[in-house]
Parts: sequence; C-alpha cells; structure tokens
Amino acid sequence: MINERHNSGLALVNRSLIFYNLAAMKSESQVLEAFPLLQKPELVREILENATIMVAKAGDVIVREGQYLKVLPLMLNGSLRVTQQSDGREILLYFVQPGETCIMSLTSCFFNVKSPSTAVAETDSEILCIPTRFVKEWQRKHDAWNEFVLRTFQSRYNELLDLFNAVVFSSIENRIASYLKNYAAMQHTSTVPITHQALANALGTTRVVISRILKRFEQEGKIDLHHRSIRIIKL
Repeated sequence: MINERHNSGLALVNRSLIFYNLAAMKSESQVLEAFPLLQKPELVREILENATIMVAKAGDVIVREGQYLKVLPLMLNGSLRVTQQSDGREILLYFVQPGETCIMSLTSCFFNVKSPSTAVAETDSEILCIPTRFVKEWQRKHDAWNEFVLRTFQSRYNELLDLFNAVVFSSIENRIASYLKNYAAMQHTSTVPITHQALANALGTTRVVISRILKRFEQEGKIDLHHRSIRIIKL
C-alpha cells in the first residue's frame, strides 16, 4: 500500500486523508461492483492504472468551496454530504452514495473552474480519485464513461429540482420529516446522528425553528430526541 497524500492532486484541506494505489487495493471485479456502468475492460484497465483510493473518516473535508480540483471523486463506500454557503448559511444540496460522483466536482473538473460547493465525508468512506485530465479524454474515448457522466448530470439535475421545489413549496415541517426519513433509509438506521444546529444548516433555517418543530414531533410520538441524535418512531 502506497501513501500518496501529497501527489494525489485533490488540493484537499484535511491532512489526515490517506491515498493508496488502486491496483494494489482493488480488483477489477470490485471496481465494477461499485460502478456497473463502467464495465468495459479497456476503461477498467485505465482506471486501475491511473486512479487512487482515498480513505476518509466521517467529518473529513474532501472538497472546499472555492478550490480547484485535480481529481474527480467517485464513491466506493460510505457517503459524502455536499453543501453550499449562502449569506452565511449552509444548505444541503445532496448526498453522494456508492457508485455515484458529485456533479459539482464533475463540473469543476470538466471546465477547470473552482468548486461551487463543499463535500464532507458523512461516514467513513473510500473514494475513487480519477485525475482530471481523464474526465474529458474518457468522455470522447469511452461510451461507458460518457453514459455515466450523462446519467450523473440527469440524476443530480432531478435532485436539485426536487430540492428547489421543496424549498419553495414544502413546509419546513415536511422538509424536516423528509430529511430524517431519507437519511434513515440511506444509512439503514432509525437513529439519525445530528444536532439541531446541523439540521438547521442542512435545511437552510435556524436552530430555534428546528428545535421547536422537533419538540412538537416528540410530543406527538413521532421521534425521540437524544443528545446529538434523533430516533425515528413514526414519521
């Protein structure tokens, strides 16, 4: 296993992140398991030869808003929380799950522009790092990669459209319930490890509003409130 922290090219802010040579860590079948669309032998060979694996702990900052990226992160295991700052507030855009990539990072790599968002490891994660120079090259060279990129744009576009509709048309009560249920389903748990302030940041509102609604949910028997976590009973 080769530590490649300093030549991985992600320009990351967290020095605890560790990078390993992909060929030494993952077999072809393991890569294909996470990314079924990328099932062309020639493409897999190039991934194995050129990519690295990043190992991140929960809470590690993977990409900082305003940075240039030199690699594209693809999720092997774990999840990323992608957020954006606006008027001093943080709002959750989406989560990146195994077999997915971040559309904000993809855009930054493709057009060589600064990242418009921050990505943080929500859980302990393994991330496949593709050097930026291959993003456009594989787009022209490999139909499988081209399809993966196009599907990523379509999927994230739909998610962001849903987010816009939720912010504009849904009540904050419904948004809180949806966030908790979606997180629980994504992580296969009934307990969401989150503070009132973090939930407020994710939904673009204030802690006072969140606390008031969560207390009402608890009184209605929908949730149990604990220190730095929320247990879902029936939402």
